[in-house]
Amino acid sequence: MIIQSKKVWVANNFNPLQIEIENEKIVAVYPYGTKEVDYDYGSLRVLPGFIDIHSHGAYGFDTNDGKEEGLRNWIKRLPADEGVTSFLPTTITQSVEVLSNAVANVAKVVRDGYEGANVLGINFEGPYLDMKYKGAQPEEHILPTSVEQFKMYQDKADGLIKIITLAPEHDENMQLTKYCSQNGVVVSLGHSSATYETAVVAAANGAKLLTHVYNGMTPYGHRQLGLVGAAFRIRDMYGEIIADGYHSTPEAVNNYFHVKGADHAVMISDSLRPKGLPKGEYTSGGAAIVITEEGTAKLLGTDTLAGSTLRVNKGLQVLIEKCLVDVASAINSCTLNPARLLRIDDHKGKIAAGYDADIVVLEDNYDVHQTYVGGKAFK
Repeated sequence: MIIQSKKVWVANNFNPLQIEIENEKIVAVYPYGTKEVDYDYGSLRVLPGFIDIHSHGAYGFDTNDGKEEGLRNWIKRLPADEGVTSFLPTTITQSVEVLSNAVANVAKVVRDGYEGANVLGINFEGPYLDMKYKGAQPEEHILPTSVEQFKMYQDKADGLIKIITLAPEHDENMQLTKYCSQNGVVVSLGHSSATYETAVVAAANGAKLLTHVYNGMTPYGHRQLGLVGAAFRIRDMYGEIIADGYHSTPEAVNNYFHVKGADHAVMISDSLRPKGLPKGEYTSGGAAIVITEEGTAKLLGTDTLAGSTLRVNKGLQVLIEKCLVDVASAINSCTLNPARLLRIDDHKGKIAAGYDADIVVLEDNYDVHQTYVGGKAFK
C-alpha cells in the first residue's frame, strides 16, 4: 500500500511525500507523485502515530478495574478517536489486591492478543508517594518504597511495568530508584515533596522522568528550586506535560517547552475513565470525581485536580494554538520523545523506512481523519 500527502512530517517539517507500507512496516518513502497511490490525503497533515505514556482509562474503564473487556474496548478505540497508536495503561495508588489484579489483567490481554493501539507496557503511578503532594491518590494506600513488593507486581505484570512514579525523598538510599533503573523500568519523580537537591541525587541514581510537571510536586522558587526547578535545570531529564490548558496555564506550558527544548518534553493525556463519556460524577482510584464543563476532573467537592478527559490529538492543538509551542517541539512531545524515553525510537516515533507503520492523518481542526497501526487502518 502507498499513501501520500503534501504534508508528511519528516525531518522536522511537512514535506510532499509518499509512504509505502508492507508487512506492518514502512518500507520506503518517495517524493510526492512518484508512484500510483492507494490513498491521496491531499494537504492533510500526516504524522507519526501518537504515543501516550500516561493514561488511566477511557469509555467507562479504568486500568485499576482489572476488567479484560474494558481494556480491550479502550485499546480498540484509541487509534480512530485520537490518533494514539501506542500507549501505557496507567494505574493509580490502591490496595495490593487491586494493583495486582490490574497489572495481571494487562498482562493477560497482551499475552492473548488484542486489536488496536500497541500496549507498550504499564505505567505504575504509586503507591510509593508523598502525602502532601498526593493529589487524588488515596492516602490510605500510600506506602514506603519496597523493592520486594515491586518485584511481586512486576512478576504479576509479566515484566510489563515500564514506568514507575515515586517520591524519591521516601526512597531510602534510592533503593527502588536504583533497582528499577537498572532493570529496564523508567523511574519518574512525582507526587513528591522532594527538594531540587534530592532530585539531583535521584537523577544520579537513574531517574529519567518527572510526572506531570507543575502538578503534584514542589514548586519553583529562586532560592528553593523544587522539582519544577529540577525539570528546568536537569536538561537531559524528560518531563510529562498534561496539555489540556487547565492543569497548567498556556504560559506555563510555553515556558517549560522554551526551557526544555524540542527533545525532552512528553505530552500526556492523564485521562480517566470518563473520557468519551458525558460530564458528571464518576469514580477514579476509589475516589469520587466530577467532570467539569471544561473536561477537567476534580475530586468531588474540592478544587483538587484528579486527571483529565483529554484526547492526544486535541492536546497537540492546545500546545500549538493556545500555548504557542513551536510545531516541531509539540509534535515531538507526543511521538519521538516518548519513543526515546522508552528506548523504542529505533522503530517507533517517526516516519522513516524500517519503522513501524504507525501513522495518523489529521484534519485541519486536528480531528483524526485516519489512523494506521502497523499499516492497519482505523477510522
